[in-house]
Amino acid sequence: MDKKTTGWVAYITWIGLIVAFCAGDKEGAKFHLNQALVIMLAMLCGTVVAIIPIIGWIVGSLWNVFCFVCWILGLIAAINEEEKEVPLLGQIKILK
Repeated sequence: MDKKTTGWVAYITWIGLIVAFCAGDKEGAKFHLNQALVIMLAMLCGTVVAIIPIIGWIVGSLWNVFCFVCWILGLIAAINEEEKEVPLLGQIKILK
């Protein structure tokens, strides 16, 4: 897969992230692989927080809405072949 395809496939579910990491252009799309991984881990954290009754439901739901918006922004940036960091989460680097 080329850089653009690898970038947007990384944002499509966990399976897409794994496929993009294993079969895609890792060096060219490393930015989007990292962004997608961070966003998906943040969504997982929001889901775990949402298990807590009442306050957790509110905080977890708001956090997951924020992560969804970040996911959309990252996906659009990957389709347009831009390297724009998503708000708040974009500064986190997991993949070096």
